[in-house]
Amino acid sequence: MLCWWATLLAPWRAWSTREQLEPLATLQAEQQLDDVTVLIPARNEVQFIDQTLSKLQTQGEGLRIIVIDDQSEDGTAALVRRPGVEIISGTIPPKNWSGKLWALEQGLQQVQTRYTLLLDADISLSPGILGTLLDKARQENLSLVSLMAELPVQRFFERLLVPAFIFFFKLLYPFKLSNEPKSRMAAAAGGCILVETRVLKSINAFTSIHHALIDDCTLAAQVKHADYRTWIGLSHAVQSHRGYDSLADIWNTVARTAFTQLHYSLPLLLLCTLIMSSMFWCAPLSAFFYPDTVFVASSLLAWLAMFIVYTPILRFYRSSPFWAVALPVIGTLYLMMTWTSAFRYWRGVRAHWKNRRYEASEHN
Repeated sequence: MLCWWATLLAPWRAWSTREQLEPLATLQAEQQLDDVTVLIPARNEVQFIDQTLSKLQTQGEGLRIIVIDDQSEDGTAALVRRPGVEIISGTIPPKNWSGKLWALEQGLQQVQTRYTLLLDADISLSPGILGTLLDKARQENLSLVSLMAELPVQRFFERLLVPAFIFFFKLLYPFKLSNEPKSRMAAAAGGCILVETRVLKSINAFTSIHHALIDDCTLAAQVKHADYRTWIGLSHAVQSHRGYDSLADIWNTVARTAFTQLHYSLPLLLLCTLIMSSMFWCAPLSAFFYPDTVFVASSLLAWLAMFIVYTPILRFYRSSPFWAVALPVIGTLYLMMTWTSAFRYWRGVRAHWKNRRYEASEHN
């Protein structure tokens, strides 16, 4: 019970969705964006890249778009070739580099504008949101502004697990603390990051984090620790169209980096298991095994706090608040995904993504 009420009452309100940015009505019309270069690393993205580029080209005039074709094998490059879009044929990543960061490093060499937008190949931007990002960065003197993409919640397992993914991310990286200049907490969402080009180059951004699998938060930490200001928020205007057809798809996506979040530490994994088991199961089980007034009351209070803290993200995703009842099961599934990630690491695989295998030794 105490964990949930501590989460609810903590002053940084990690569960809140108040850090949100939507397109400004005054910026809906086409505007000049010649101060921005977009870098899109793309590896086997034939399913999504056309929609991403079409939406991007409606943002405004003068926008420079560079797609780094990262050794695609599915015809991605052919779809990218269109007026207004430049393409770089990426080379094989050097040893210990992640493919995405090597692609971005190659693209950054071509950027001359004040701002660089790092955009994933499966992200659609609603009209006006890029101008709104730019306006926020200028008005608040921010060197990095990031928006967490709205993920699809059409299928059953998406509705069950996707809002919780954002919820857990916000518990790990409270947005209020991440956005506070005096806090050492830093976070970004890799799908959509607007950053000052001079800052990227001054901190040698991609080279300095070349091995990182959780590259977005690592980049935000580098920027913030160099005494630049960062901001992260939610938005309905940044949407991922990479859906999840099954539980296995979500499982593999989470397991790819879950143990990385724990710094490949067995003690941290055991601590995480203890905390999550206690948070999600102590309340219902205590009322079941000890059905006296005190335990029942404590259980109900814990459920109340759990319901309150989970409801805002469900509301953001336009989901029924009754999904909060499933949170213990959801939490258990994510814990099992984390253990899967750990077992894969112990078998020598740090990650496997898009036909690339990253060995466990590569992070040392």
